Amino acid sequence: MDVFFFILINNIAPIFFIIGLGYVLEKTFELDIYSFSKVNFYVFVPALVLVKVYQTEIQFELMRAIVYAFTFLAAMTLLAVLMAKFRGYKMARASAFKNSVMFYNSGNFGIPLITLVFAGTEYAVYAVSIQIMVLMVQNLTTNSIGFYNAGRGQMDVKNTIIATAKMPSLYAVITALLLKLVPFDLTEFFLWPAFEYMHDGLISVALLTLGIQLSLAKLELEDLDVYLASFSRLIGGPLVAFILIHLLGIEGVMARVLFISSAVPSAVNTALIAVEFNNEPDFASQVVLTTTLLSAVTLTAVIYLSGILF
Repeated sequence: MDVFFFILINNIAPIFFIIGLGYVLEKTFELDIYSFSKVNFYVFVPALVLVKVYQTEIQFELMRAIVYAFTFLAAMTLLAVLMAKFRGYKMARASAFKNSVMFYNSGNFGIPLITLVFAGTEYAVYAVSIQIMVLMVQNLTTNSIGFYNAGRGQMDVKNTIIATAKMPSLYAVITALLLKLVPFDLTEFFLWPAFEYMHDGLISVALLTLGIQLSLAKLELEDLDVYLASFSRLIGGPLVAFILIHLLGIEGVMARVLFISSAVPSAVNTALIAVEFNNEPDFASQVVLTTTLLSAVTLTAVIYLSGILF
């Protein structure tokens, strides 16, 4: 029990403090969530992806994390599709449900969480590098498949593809990978500090944005779909991860990181995307709110179990 509370206080509480600050700020000043959404999508997320992908040496060992991340996404997609069909959802609700289950806060929640969990250990840098691989896969798919899913709830295929193609995070990943091939150290470029400033700002701004969005969400206790999505994300995620980690033969620190990462709340971007496309925004926000609140308990348990299982 002492370990449980230690994890809750030292790993979870700092993240929830910033989220809570965003919640209070919105209630006090009525901040514009759309502006924060644009800043996240078009400035901070692309900057973080560009800097992290460029600076991270993608070793062969880290490729296993990428393979896992795609496999995990496919498994969670299958789970979400089956549940949506079983429930008989219409297109809009099915799209929002899939996004809530498939995509999680791998960056604005996952990176600070992994940083805190492994802080002060010899594995700190390696653990964050693993999470960055997960972040790269999640960003690629959230800003392509995620936007496509949301768009399909309101638009035809052509317009959905056009809207998806406008998202800068995709191009940030591609640009970073191409720049790694150039025989010049981009960190020596005079504008590089600007990208680092934006990169450093993502976590705090994204968590504040999450708090702002959560303050706007209305928790409807009678909506069963919200609980199904939350259960699939917080409980189904770690169960699927546990199976895949063993099937892929992943062990040690990487197994711990991937197991913990699988249990973080639904991505705030799923709510922001839903707002952007007006595709079940209330449902998406409620799932983000519910998973974020419940994760204070479920994540603490998953972090504790990761030390036992792996």
